[in-house]
Amino acid sequence: MRLRALLETDALGLRLLGGEDELDRTVRGVMTTDLRDPSRYLSGGELVLTGLAWRRDAADSEPFVRILASAGVAGLAAGEAELGAIPDDLVQACSRHRLPLFAVHESVAFATITEHVVRQVSGERAGDLAAVVDRHRRLMTSGPAGGGPEVVLDLLGTDLDLRAWVLSPTGRRVAGAGAPLPPGTAAALAGEHLAASRAGRRGPHRAQVAGTTYSLFPIRNTGRGAAPAVRDVRETVLSEWLLAVEADAGDWPAARLDLLQGVTQLIAVERDRRDAARTVRRRLAQEVLELVQTGAAPAEVAARLRVAAPVLLPGLGTAPHWQVVVARVEWGGDGAVEAGPVAQALLEEVLVDPATTGADSADRIAVAYSGDEAIALVPLPAVPAVPAAGTAADGDGDPAADGAADGPEAPAAGDGTADAGPGLHAERLLAAVRAPLSAGLGDDGRLTLGVSAAVNSAEGLRGALEEARHARRVAAARPGRVCAAGHHELASHVLLLPFVPDDVRRAFTARLLDPLRDYDRRHRAELIPTLEAFLDCDGSWTRCASRLHLHVNTLRYRVGRIEQLTGRDLSRLEDKLDFFLALRMS
Repeated sequence: MRLRALLETDALGLRLLGGEDELDRTVRGVMTTDLRDPSRYLSGGELVLTGLAWRRDAADSEPFVRILASAGVAGLAAGEAELGAIPDDLVQACSRHRLPLFAVHESVAFATITEHVVRQVSGERAGDLAAVVDRHRRLMTSGPAGGGPEVVLDLLGTDLDLRAWVLSPTGRRVAGAGAPLPPGTAAALAGEHLAASRAGRRGPHRAQVAGTTYSLFPIRNTGRGAAPAVRDVRETVLSEWLLAVEADAGDWPAARLDLLQGVTQLIAVERDRRDAARTVRRRLAQEVLELVQTGAAPAEVAARLRVAAPVLLPGLGTAPHWQVVVARVEWGGDGAVEAGPVAQALLEEVLVDPATTGADSADRIAVAYSGDEAIALVPLPAVPAVPAAGTAADGDGDPAADGAADGPEAPAAGDGTADAGPGLHAERLLAAVRAPLSAGLGDDGRLTLGVSAAVNSAEGLRGALEEARHARRVAAARPGRVCAAGHHELASHVLLLPFVPDDVRRAFTARLLDPLRDYDRRHRAELIPTLEAFLDCDGSWTRCASRLHLHVNTLRYRVGRIEQLTGRDLSRLEDKLDFFLALRMS
């Protein structure tokens, strides 16, 4: 269909603001966005709908329009509900780039325009998709009267006998109709999808888990067969949703593939809408972060926290405790990928409890980024004050003066243990998502994460931020693609080990352990495992012999051999400590 036909449809409430000579452009799809840079979701020919949430001042219009024009979109339609009259700077930018611009009356929902365009365009490709959209005009609306992705997934089951789920990149169920996936299956499917995306394979991807075949469709605003965007896949691979269908799409006719591709485009519009809703939380986090990093007065930081609390914890009524989480995504190679936004999107996902479903479960998470770091400000109502190690975490130490909440402890996102204390815990945040994220990071990516203690005042945030950064550096010193460390580790020797220079590490461990390793290779004597067990048993001969299933005399012989080869005495505390540190650094 052409732009002119949309303008002539009275029910759509479009008013032309510029580009009359370009009204014969063909519309191939529709996309709703408030992203400052939506180029990765554009394939050309779309009518772009925007509520203008991306615009902070007049200077933002030119780059936004330039991105749309470069992507070859058909036109831009801006809603009047947010700002009223469309700003002149946007009109002028569209005129410079010869991009048709429409105003959408505040009484017209974007869902109405989306439905009309999708029905017209997809009617030529797949009549069943048009029927789905026609029967469910509430698909793209919000609130209890809507339904979001669940509506169309339910129809895929009832009308086409297809079981399908929308999954996050970590395997968390965002939407689904009917029974959930079997335990572990969602994470496995997410890992398969991420690995296929990193390898550059085009969707749908075929995966088999526990004897069942699934087809995995990337959720992007691109049409089937469209050329991939000229971007590094690492910029989006860790943040995209996927549609998992319990079927083998390899033998599907083209019409059915078109249907599923159309469904993914509709869900992508919903994803963009929900991403735009995070804008306020991200801005709050960015403002607090900037104040904390620049050393602003605690009263100023506290004022911002009072603004943030009702947004992140509606109805709480009192100031919560806070934890800070710092994450960093590092890529090998030429370093061309901007890591900060990638880490921001990934941390927003990691902080959501994997046991929850739905896309709105991240409503209480505010993540900003600074350079290559993503920094989350996580509210924790009714958490007992725990001072950050080595910091004045609790200000004057009076929770009541700081407005701390009273009442029973509330479990935090990612927590799942009753004995680990309140709040977020580093390893538990990553336990459920380590496998799929490792697949997405591939051979050249790495995620490291640090978690601070809970603080209950503005004075404590600066210390909490530094604490989380120190913990992340401890995690970065460990092997593995996905690593985390918590504040409790900063009060032990593990805080010091990551900062020992590599050459000192190698010399220290070689002097103590190489003689034992050489002896083990020649004689299979298992001196290293014996040493580890002996130290772990605090030098107890009886407990160590029992653990290793040895006679005590055999254990004494092995320990004597260790002392002979190294010139150390394992009855001395200093020598025990040296061996302990050497094993930790090796």
